[in-house]
Amino acid sequence: MASVFFSYSHADEALRDQLEKQLSILKRQGVIETWHDRRIGAGEEIDKAISENLMSADILLLLISPDFINSDYCYDREMTVAMERHERGDAVVIPVILRACQWHGAPFGKLNATPPDGRPITQATDRDQAFLEVANAVQAAAKKLDGGRGVPPARTGPVRIIPTDLSPVTSFGPRSSNLRMTKTFTDRDKDRFKHDAFEFLAKFFENSLDELQKRNSSIEGDFRRIDANSFTASAYRDGKALSRCTVFMGGDSGLSRGIAFVQGETSASNSYNEMLTIDVDDQSLFLQSLGFRYGASNRDSKLTPEGAAEHYWAMFMEPLQKER
Repeated sequence: MASVFFSYSHADEALRDQLEKQLSILKRQGVIETWHDRRIGAGEEIDKAISENLMSADILLLLISPDFINSDYCYDREMTVAMERHERGDAVVIPVILRACQWHGAPFGKLNATPPDGRPITQATDRDQAFLEVANAVQAAAKKLDGGRGVPPARTGPVRIIPTDLSPVTSFGPRSSNLRMTKTFTDRDKDRFKHDAFEFLAKFFENSLDELQKRNSSIEGDFRRIDANSFTASAYRDGKALSRCTVFMGGDSGLSRGIAFVQGETSASNSYNEMLTIDVDDQSLFLQSLGFRYGASNRDSKLTPEGAAEHYWAMFMEPLQKER
């Protein structure tokens, strides 16, 4: 049985959970076992547990995202050790591209990443399929280990890790698990986040409409960019319009101060069916629904651009689902 180690940023924990679910069948079949830092029990030394599992695992999954690249712990410690083991040939490193970021110039950029062609999982129109492609890569690596040189035996006992010159830290040692400092976000940060989120929404709708008509012969999709701050999307079945929407980005005040969704095509910006505004906590920027569509439970959610895109896409798809 091959052991799999997850190296990831806690900002991507939800995506890691989805991947682990996709790997469940391999665990049930006894092909792999998995480990990540949430398995550390009360009273265990955090760095020691991470070090031992990082050095004993057969397959090392690097869950790549902007937060992973930005994390000293993930990048300078775990990734550096993982690549050293890969170069020695006593472990297999698989980069898993979760979210779009500059990663080709990293030490792991020379490796064949998954999903194929390094397509970010969060940009996939079918996220389950993207995670399945990762699971297939893990299965292939485990099979190669077992059928080739065999799965290396797990090492036991404490392991001292000596980072390369890329790491400013000389060794793993006891530390607190609470190392987060409150972050401050400027108006420029908020504006940039809103603009980037809107661009992601536009690309998401364009790609999703394209995939929707490829998978359904009777459906025709139409995406139209009106200007830098708005776009429309339409879906037709046998020429009959079933769903139309307009998504536009407003300013920082007034009624339309975020990213709005309107059912139907419109050039007006004084009314909408749903609104996502930019908000912050002590660690991150996020989108928050005003809750007009699905009530208070949705209003309390902290949405990433990916979550916002799924939210608006679900609203767009409602009329199509009702027609079935």
